[in-house]
Amino acid sequence: MAKKFYVVWQGRETGIFTDWNSCKKQIDKFAGARYKSFPTLAEAEAAFHGEAARSTGSASKAASATKRSAAQAVKTYAAAEIEAMKIDTKIFTDGGCEPNPGKAGSGIALYRDGVVAELWYGLYNPKGTNNTAELNALHQALIMAKDEIKKKRSVAIFCDSKYAIQCVTQWAVNWQKKGWKKAGGEIKNLELIKDMFALHQTLKESVQVLHVNGHVGVEGNELADRMSILAIDSRDTGFKRYREKLDIKAILAMRDG
Repeated sequence: MAKKFYVVWQGRETGIFTDWNSCKKQIDKFAGARYKSFPTLAEAEAAFHGEAARSTGSASKAASATKRSAAQAVKTYAAAEIEAMKIDTKIFTDGGCEPNPGKAGSGIALYRDGVVAELWYGLYNPKGTNNTAELNALHQALIMAKDEIKKKRSVAIFCDSKYAIQCVTQWAVNWQKKGWKKAGGEIKNLELIKDMFALHQTLKESVQVLHVNGHVGVEGNELADRMSILAIDSRDTGFKRYREKLDIKAILAMRDG
């Protein structure tokens, strides 16, 4: 079967996805979802950035959504690009929720010098959301990044939620200027975002927060995913280090989200 690329203009997360399952997670039971598949990455990128928005069947709405997305575009990094980065510490985050909203948990995989050094899981919430779980994971990663920076190590955080990334690195700047308000109404997860934004402001010159697609074979993202599901299964409300043997193959064989 020929490979397809999926553009999501409106969904839980927007962007270009390289497999149907990742795309489906963004649009399944999402009111007003707009998406389309393309045979090549070039066509998908052109469509996402507005050059082929009319092909969605809702031209004016799609074009408007695409313009907003393009204005604050978040680059997605592939496994090879991440591997090539000369970064001392790479921290991968993920959040899971079953269903959404429902039982939520967060996970982290921390690499030092290209080797898995620590796995973390927890922050279970029986009435959480996927977005809150993703924010919690990114928050913990920022806290860990602060410690790594103190040790004179270069740090990058890899998160598969554009929502979480943009909340902290883009949108919060304007929300703060407007008294933590936005034109569209309520800012969900506001107190958590305030804390994260304040922390990121102190670290932004020293840490990169980058996007990676989930469930496309990036090992760190997959390990963080397994930790988020472990958090849900174990119902750990704290955030704790995984103390079992770091058997990567066995951990990846655990239930995924």
